[in-house]
Amino acid sequence: MTYQPKYISFDCYGTLINFEMGPTARAIFTDRVPSDRMPAFLDSFRFYRLDEVLGDWKPFFDVVANAIQRACAAHGVDYRPSDAVALYEAVPTWQPHPNVVETLQAIAPHVPLVLLSNSMVDLIPHSVAHLEAPFHAVVTAEEARAYKPRAQMFEYMCDRLGCGPEQMMHVSSSFRYDLMTASDLGFMARAFIDRGHEPVCDGYGVNRLTDIRQLPGLLGLDFQPRVDTPKRAA
Repeated sequence: MTYQPKYISFDCYGTLINFEMGPTARAIFTDRVPSDRMPAFLDSFRFYRLDEVLGDWKPFFDVVANAIQRACAAHGVDYRPSDAVALYEAVPTWQPHPNVVETLQAIAPHVPLVLLSNSMVDLIPHSVAHLEAPFHAVVTAEEARAYKPRAQMFEYMCDRLGCGPEQMMHVSSSFRYDLMTASDLGFMARAFIDRGHEPVCDGYGVNRLTDIRQLPGLLGLDFQPRVDTPKRAA
């Protein structure tokens, strides 16, 4: 089955950009959290980030700071204010997943690209630059005054674009943050990029992709991935 959406919206961190909040926290806390307790500590940090975005909007720095403080408290770990600063300042350095840039560049001439991100106005340009694609619009939680998975953020995007969700495809690697809400709001199509950090959930009518280079096929585009030619030795 192929789709012809008016716009195609993307989650940014985790879907397009390699979301390295966990690995960054692991490096920061390696001297305070024993290796056998680290997975549970990182799971708590992940959960508290989600919990922090479900209430009233707050700056993303506060989301990160509150979540890591709560994880530290839950596990009896010493918290330092520099921990939140280091986590937040790492975000602009994160790079795209493999094959993302070429795929976005292949789709852009045919369907306008939209970025829908739980980010800040002054933070997201760094990631947009890394993606090297001509986005029609970039929508942040700061502008919507709400974070995904709240419907308010998706509705703000649709209002800004002047189209209904039934005219759009949404692409994400997360059911909890994106695809459940996109399904409930009646998006024309939902594509799940399975990057292994969330289980597949049945019942949400998604197109499961194991490689982002499969996405143009859902749009009926003839996409030929780049083949890197090995450089000859001098």
